[in-house]
Amino acid sequence: MDDRARTEADEPHDPVFLRDERKPGVEKRPPPGPDANPTKRAGSPLRSAVLVVLAALIAYATYHFVTTERAPQTGRPHESVAAQPVGAATIATGDIKVVVTGLGTVTPLANVTVKTQINGQLTEVAFTEGQIVKKGDFLAQIDPRPYQLAESQYEGQLVHDQGLLDQAKTDLDRYQALLKQNSIARQTAEDQVYLVKQYEGSVKTDQAQIDTQKLNLAYARIVSPIDGRVGLRLVDAGNYVQTTDTGIAVLTQLHPISVIFTVPEDDIPEIMAQLKAGTQLEVTIYDRANVNQLAVGKVTTIDNQIDTTTGTVKIRAEFDNLDDKLFPNQFVNAQLLIKSLKGVVAAPLTAIQRGAPGTYVYLIAADNTVSVRKVKLGPQNDGMVAVTEGLAPGDRVVVDGTDRLRDGAEVFIAVSDGVAVGAPDAAKSGAGSGKGKGQHRSHAQQSAPAEGAQPAAPPAAPAAPAR
Repeated sequence: MDDRARTEADEPHDPVFLRDERKPGVEKRPPPGPDANPTKRAGSPLRSAVLVVLAALIAYATYHFVTTERAPQTGRPHESVAAQPVGAATIATGDIKVVVTGLGTVTPLANVTVKTQINGQLTEVAFTEGQIVKKGDFLAQIDPRPYQLAESQYEGQLVHDQGLLDQAKTDLDRYQALLKQNSIARQTAEDQVYLVKQYEGSVKTDQAQIDTQKLNLAYARIVSPIDGRVGLRLVDAGNYVQTTDTGIAVLTQLHPISVIFTVPEDDIPEIMAQLKAGTQLEVTIYDRANVNQLAVGKVTTIDNQIDTTTGTVKIRAEFDNLDDKLFPNQFVNAQLLIKSLKGVVAAPLTAIQRGAPGTYVYLIAADNTVSVRKVKLGPQNDGMVAVTEGLAPGDRVVVDGTDRLRDGAEVFIAVSDGVAVGAPDAAKSGAGSGKGKGQHRSHAQQSAPAEGAQPAAPPAAPAAPAR
């Protein structure tokens, strides 16, 4: 064995490096192949399977969380869960008003643009902007002199034509007498009859011209046609005004005033039934924020057709507006009272929930556990809704804290009808027996605590059970 063979036999065999036979002493790395790393080849399918399982677990957890939050859960938990603090209200009977709301615009009963009816120079403006005027009050004066002169001219023409008429009538009488004596031609007498008629026409024309000038003189003195408020002045004294001008001022009637609002066509049958029965429907107007009450009035008329583009019909209501709270073209909210339901079972709107079972409430039992109770609702008004089925007077329902509840969950009443009860033990002993404070307060009191009172601190959660 030569030296080269002996050297190769003594060197350890490295699976990574191989000698290049063509270039002695040079080693090269073999190219990677499918069998280069058997450990990686075996781990890739396992890693994919783990990722798929993790994705499935995340999707299931997300779906379970969403459905649990949106729908009331049924069944009792398998392990002990701390009682949840809730606000409660007691169901009672009351009156619910059936009200239809609509958007409206304050519309004056009369809106008049005062314009001149003759041409001439405006010599005087007698009103001030924003003035309240009565019908017949003096507003402006147009120079009357041209019309006075024209009146005098036509009066002179009338005197002239009247003289001709009198002379023609005298001649007619003379010709009639001579005709009877056959002393005059019949044609002359007949022509005199027609001449008298011509002069009578001239006299009437002259009188009409005189009356026209008198009317123009009346038009020269502009007065208010209605009771109302004067707007901004449109022209100043000294200008030459014509009948084609935009006007002198705008008058708007404010007392009384009306509101035109729209209601859905589905409410028309019930409204018409009330009107045919002789009921005077009441309308309450609120500002555009629907917060402040502005006026209370009565329905005067309903439009004779439905707007097909919106499916609504217009209603006009009239208001005294003595306090001027309604302003022309003001945007308002109208509430039309159709009727009142007396002695119905009413529940706070905050107690009504909507979800998988439909419309429901959380009913509080005597042992301070809640159950899902499906209800059917009627009209609603002022934060209360009529319950036609599902509840009875005296039932207690949850009005606050429903997002943490499920069917069969244990609760303690932190607030009952607007008054804080206290700790969980006090809630169980007082609210459960119906002797807790504030049981007889109305639901309206629950949303507004007494003035100056400090907000109650949240009740402490019960201690976790010892392990």
